[in-house]
Amino acid sequence: MDKDLTTPPPPQPSWRKPVGILGILAFAAFWVVCVVSQADLIGSWPILVQSVVYLIAGCIWLLPLRPVMIWIETGQWRE
Repeated sequence: MDKDLTTPPPPQPSWRKPVGILGILAFAAFWVVCVVSQADLIGSWPILVQSVVYLIAGCIWLLPLRPVMIWIETGQWRE
C-alpha cells in the first residue's frame, strides 16, 4: 500500500489581513472621534434619547466593514 502522504505546502501569508485590520482600526478611531465630537450636543438630550443614539452609533459603524472583511478573506470586494 504505497500512498503518497505528502501534504501540500501551507499557503503564503496574505498581506491583506494586516492591512485590513489596520484599516478597520483606523475607521473605528475615525468613527469614535466623530461620535465623541458630538458629545456636547448629545449630552444635552434626555438620557433615554442619548442611550438610543449611542446604541445606534455603536452598531452602525459595523455596516461598512462587511466589504472589508470579504476583501481580507477573498481578495475581492464582493462575494
